[in-house]
Amino acid sequence: MRYLIFTDIHGNLEAFNALLKFIQKKKIDHFVCLGDLVGYGASPNDTIQKVRSLRPLSIIRGNHDKAVSEFDSIETFNPIAAASIFWTKKKILRKNAEFLGHLKKGPQIVNDQFTICHGAPFDEDYYIFGEFDAAEAFDYLKLPLCFFGHTHFPFVYTKRDATVEGTFLEGNSNEVKLEKGATYLINPGSVGQPRDRNPRAAFAIYDSDLHVIKFFRLEYDIDDAQEKILKANLPPALAERLSLGI
Repeated sequence: MRYLIFTDIHGNLEAFNALLKFIQKKKIDHFVCLGDLVGYGASPNDTIQKVRSLRPLSIIRGNHDKAVSEFDSIETFNPIAAASIFWTKKKILRKNAEFLGHLKKGPQIVNDQFTICHGAPFDEDYYIFGEFDAAEAFDYLKLPLCFFGHTHFPFVYTKRDATVEGTFLEGNSNEVKLEKGATYLINPGSVGQPRDRNPRAAFAIYDSDLHVIKFFRLEYDIDDAQEKILKANLPPALAERLSLGI
């Protein structure tokens, strides 16, 4: 099967539309979303509705999804992120807020093939930054492959025996062949809010038959996404960062 793995859209409809257009020419058997459909961007309703239309879909919640659906406080959010949460709460349709409120908490197992979580398998809000964090996360995995989001960085952590190695995925296309006997924690990067100084939308396709994961970066209409943010009177920094990938 071929799985589309994506995460952290953050209300960036322009980036998500670029992804959806790209996969029209790809064979996708199953869609997998690792959370944070909303927050930061100015198109929460359209983004949620397009994600909901994907079939079959496995999806878990992110911290912004929780905050918007009032399952979590915003005390840990910086002022700009908090402002976007308040704005999204005012703009989101009830049916979409209810959808977010019913999203499952990670970790979850998809088709007995791999695990998905937003932050870490032991804490959905925890950031995996570096081999030390990854080493702790590996102890909680029941399967040799786990996809996670939250950090907005495309990264592969590999555990061989007792050694954990982290690899940052640079450039606009990468491919990883899964090794027998190794265990993996993989972040496909963020669709709508990249933080690795590459502003292109990030996602991955996992072929479970070939045991290969391909990583992609796509150009999208950043100007339109920025214009929507500014017209919505969201913090200007949310628009500025899109073109910088930070």
